[in-house]
Amino acid sequence: MTKTILITGTSSGYGKTTAEHFLARGWKVLATMRHPDPSLFAETDRLRVLPLDVTNADSIASLFEAAGPVDVLVNNAGIGGIGAFEAMPLSFIRQLFETNTIGVMAMCQAVIPQMRERRSGTIINVTSSVALGEFPLAAAYAATKQAIEGFSASLAQELGYFGVDVKLVEPGYAPTTKFGANAIIPVSELLPGAYADFARPVLEAFSKPTMTTREIDVADAIWQAVHDTENQLRFPAGADAVALAKIR
Repeated sequence: MTKTILITGTSSGYGKTTAEHFLARGWKVLATMRHPDPSLFAETDRLRVLPLDVTNADSIASLFEAAGPVDVLVNNAGIGGIGAFEAMPLSFIRQLFETNTIGVMAMCQAVIPQMRERRSGTIINVTSSVALGEFPLAAAYAATKQAIEGFSASLAQELGYFGVDVKLVEPGYAPTTKFGANAIIPVSELLPGAYADFARPVLEAFSKPTMTTREIDVADAIWQAVHDTENQLRFPAGADAVALAKIR
């Protein structure tokens, strides 16, 4: 029986590659994005592209009404935020949490009843390697991801009783994604002059990373998490994330 995976944030990057990865392996894929564009994918009857805003309760409810039974939920949608914490407006910080944290929790809450009743299913929450170390200029963003790390570890315990798995996939730095371009406020606007000397070497290191993460690394990690039989919670994705996980 063909299984169904629902993936958030599939217009580009990790989400799009993961959708293609599972389609290539015979799965049914529900690819969600704020502005649905089926032309982003090769045509197949195993793919449905659906609208979703993870910060909107009505949007989430409409999605699950249209989606039907889901075997795997991948919470991948998120927004970036890099800069000096001092300069970040609280309104922006709230936006980060609404999408990266509350949005993930809302999606989990929406899918849990059907998985609990079936006593099967997998929830995969995509966080970041910022949860594996200390990264300057990422305080608020790291907080949104660390929150999901703790949330998922606890949720895995309570849903495990019902045969439902919860996994974490932790990607490293992927310069080929639109992480920087999708930031609501450019980093240049979040670096007051007093931070210039501190930020310069940090940003230079980002521009010349020794190890990085590819989109396919994340798709592979999600595939491994879905098929895990050893009760593993965390799956670092990408050479840099794997290296950080080893010394954590």
